[in-house]
Amino acid sequence: MNPEPGVIISGDRRRAQEARAANAARMARALHDSGVRADDCVAIYLRNDLPFFETSAACTLIGAYATPINWHYTAEEAGYILRDCDAKVVVIHSDLLANIRAAIPDGVTVVAVPTPPEIAAAYGATPPASLPEGVVAYDDFIAGLEPWTDPPPASRGTMIYTSGTTGHPKGVRRDPLDEDAQARQAEQIFEGFGIPADCSAVRTVMTGPMYHSAPNAYGLAAARNGAFIYLQARFDAEDLLRIVQDYRITHMHVVPTMFVRLLRLPEEVRAKYDVSSLVHVIHGAAPCPPDAKRRMIEWWGPVIHEYYGSTENGLVTVVTSKMAVEKPGTVGKPISGNHIRILDDDKNDLPPGEIGEVYIWRPNRTDFTYNKRDDARREIDVEGFLTNGDMGWLDEDGCLFLADRKNDMVISGGVNIYPAEIEKALVGMPGVRDCAVFGIPDAEFGEALAAHVERADPSVGEDAVKRYLAQHVARYKIPRTIVFADSLPREDSGKIFKRKLREPYWEGMPRRI
Repeated sequence: MNPEPGVIISGDRRRAQEARAANAARMARALHDSGVRADDCVAIYLRNDLPFFETSAACTLIGAYATPINWHYTAEEAGYILRDCDAKVVVIHSDLLANIRAAIPDGVTVVAVPTPPEIAAAYGATPPASLPEGVVAYDDFIAGLEPWTDPPPASRGTMIYTSGTTGHPKGVRRDPLDEDAQARQAEQIFEGFGIPADCSAVRTVMTGPMYHSAPNAYGLAAARNGAFIYLQARFDAEDLLRIVQDYRITHMHVVPTMFVRLLRLPEEVRAKYDVSSLVHVIHGAAPCPPDAKRRMIEWWGPVIHEYYGSTENGLVTVVTSKMAVEKPGTVGKPISGNHIRILDDDKNDLPPGEIGEVYIWRPNRTDFTYNKRDDARREIDVEGFLTNGDMGWLDEDGCLFLADRKNDMVISGGVNIYPAEIEKALVGMPGVRDCAVFGIPDAEFGEALAAHVERADPSVGEDAVKRYLAQHVARYKIPRTIVFADSLPREDSGKIFKRKLREPYWEGMPRRI
């Protein structure tokens, strides 16, 4: 295979950088003609596909926010984000439209992207034979339009929604970036992800969904700077090895669950594929089991790196293969002048080795607020340092280690899940008096969800709970483990003592996240 710089491949389709730029310029014109202006939001409800890149670039051209939405969401979940961001347009794969059509607010322009064969096959999807009235096809939406040629305004970038302890996601709305700020931000992205500013020699494969902040930043940066990109329709361990071999992949972004699945392949299968082209493999989004990290380094060599960060803070630390072997479990040292403080409950600095809440200051971070939630933004700030709610400590060398999370967030397979959202749905079920949802250890995903349910009706069973939740939350948020009780342990305030429920599952484990 001959991977050409700037080309993106998905299935049998190839699109060069110039063709994508031309489509993005026409898309920008179409969005503007549909009433999208600077600071408005364009929702992207797509799997990884060519129009994802083009629509994101079009938003940059007119100063709008591209707002990706997790396509696994139910209509209830997607509808909340569409309303909260005041989306003017939603771009959606045609087979997904029926699931959320009723939740799309009136007045929103709906642009349907034909679900390509490789994605339809990967997910068992059946695209509709025709589009509903009032929905315009993507190609028709941009056809015949003059490309947008106005000078691009300050970039708004992507507004990712990150879940919060309130049970509703919050949009991370960044301040507009002038050219200097864009350049500084790009430098940190390149350093953190390990990709060069000139990506003409980079060959990468997108394995994770670009509705998540890290794959989104990685994929868009690689495309913008001329990398060859292969879009894997859905992660499959052996198929990934084939792609690496056939396209001589050099760079890659993955999550630890993928390492676990790769290591589960029989030795004879792993030995079939040549992965010697790999130069830089970066992972993050969830804790990586040290044994899995060690085994991957032994297999692929010292090309594996790790980052720690968040949607709000961006990339904070990086870990090389050498550091991972020397200091198992560390998430690394700060990059590009970033600073980390470990604070106690009174916001006092703690010495090395003592566990506290992790606060981060990035000199090149573009400031942000939570969309329509300035109060929530202020709550995480101490003298310009921001927290993700993680608990950890620094060693004498300044390496960061994570111990736990101050809030209840669960990271399962690299996906952030907030139990409050699930609890809010479950307590609305007839026969359920109260419940507690939390993370428990899982060998493949790092964490899995467990629910302890206090029943008012003893006839309520596991299958009924799962069926009920499927109507209100995405399937990956449905707890695998469900335990019923006549009563749940409570603190003096009456609040469920979740820690007492959670601790037995983690007993004897070397970590708490």
